[in-house]
Amino acid sequence: MKRSLVIIGGMAVAAAAVAMSSGLVSLSASSAAVAKRQSGFLLLPPAAPAGQMTLYGHIKTMTRRGGHYLVGFDPAWFTSGITASRAKKQDTGSGDVPNDNYIVEEGNRVLTYILPLSARVTVLANDGSGISSVAIPVPELARIVNGGPHRKLFEPLDSGVWIRVRIDTVKELDQQYRP
Repeated sequence: MKRSLVIIGGMAVAAAAVAMSSGLVSLSASSAAVAKRQSGFLLLPPAAPAGQMTLYGHIKTMTRRGGHYLVGFDPAWFTSGITASRAKKQDTGSGDVPNDNYIVEEGNRVLTYILPLSARVTVLANDGSGISSVAIPVPELARIVNGGPHRKLFEPLDSGVWIRVRIDTVKELDQQYRP
């Protein structure tokens, strides 16, 4: 009896290890947020839960409407690896991709999303101790976009942002680091 329990327990541990290493199981949103806070630097956009999507692009406009903002968002493709190399070669004739990333700007269509005041927003800052992802309130993001007073960013928002949306509402917005 004990031997079969040990075998079953070992199989469960092995299955969990395979699932975690293969990406079949991922961190929950709260675990990812804790890991992000502990590292102090946003490396990748968080995965979107079912019913939501994550998009890369540029904020073109922000307009206050009552208890939220309307954001004009110009989507783009943030590519890496062979995808980036071949896309750049098609666009420029050279497949040389510094830092292994290439942004494909497919048109200038601006999509409108609702950005509630409660949305989580992070930007890149350097307070002297290194580059870090810093949470800011939505009205400060509007000042950054519209030219008002705001904290000094490590690099301008031209580096792009990742937004996580559900239908037409932004749940989260994170500035992308571009070396």
